[in-house]
Amino acid sequence: MLLLAKLLLPVLAVAAAAGERNDIEFARPGGVPLTLDAYVPAGKGPFATVIIVHGGGWEGGAKRTYVTPWFEPLTKAGFAWFTINYRLAPQHKFPAAVEDVQTAIRWVKAHAKEYKVDKKRIALMGESAGGHLVAFAGVRSEPETRVAAVVDFYGPHDLVKRERDRGEVGRNLKQFLGIEKLDETGLARLREASPATYVRKGLPPFLFIHGTKDTAVPYDQSVLMCDKLKQYGNRCEVFTVEGAPHGVGPWEKTPEFQAYKQKMVEWLKATLR
Repeated sequence: MLLLAKLLLPVLAVAAAAGERNDIEFARPGGVPLTLDAYVPAGKGPFATVIIVHGGGWEGGAKRTYVTPWFEPLTKAGFAWFTINYRLAPQHKFPAAVEDVQTAIRWVKAHAKEYKVDKKRIALMGESAGGHLVAFAGVRSEPETRVAAVVDFYGPHDLVKRERDRGEVGRNLKQFLGIEKLDETGLARLREASPATYVRKGLPPFLFIHGTKDTAVPYDQSVLMCDKLKQYGNRCEVFTVEGAPHGVGPWEKTPEFQAYKQKMVEWLKATLR
């Protein structure tokens, strides 16, 4: 019994510690190590939690690029948070990245006690390609990967419309989906990878945050996705950042764009209360 107690002490200490932990491996699909960084608030918990998914055109970025402006407001608001890596194109094509987000949800739920996570109050939050991934995971969830909320920053949701409006398949989607043209095969693949394809009733609440001067992902991608969610009786809201371009990094340079942080926190608190 004494030996057992000694063995348990480090586990209990880890479970009780607050603060940030880095480079925790949560999966190794096909031998590719995937890691996350975690922040655990002080206190008993369990805490409302946010899983963060970075952007980068599905082919670049990592768990601490693009999304770092979110860390401070989430920390100050008392959320636990996890920011994750996922497999990147062109080496790993759709649906590998979606599967990695789903795996991260399962991992966080499986380790909920250790990280003081309330499994019933988990939100996904992503930007750009990460916005696409959290939206896709949100609409395609099963009981074990279901979350309580999705916050989607300027993600593309209807890839068919986006590429048709462009008149061609963009390089990032060529890499991500393995297509070249807007032919029958290409359109089918774009439709398969579009979150808008899978909208149904009974989905978690969505908050879309999008700038009106976004030239990478048109603002109407969020508006139309929200409209479709509402058509099926789901809760949804679009928070418009007037005049803002693509990327929360550039937004940091303009004080009037910063109101999104308060909205993000208030919406998460209300939705995950």
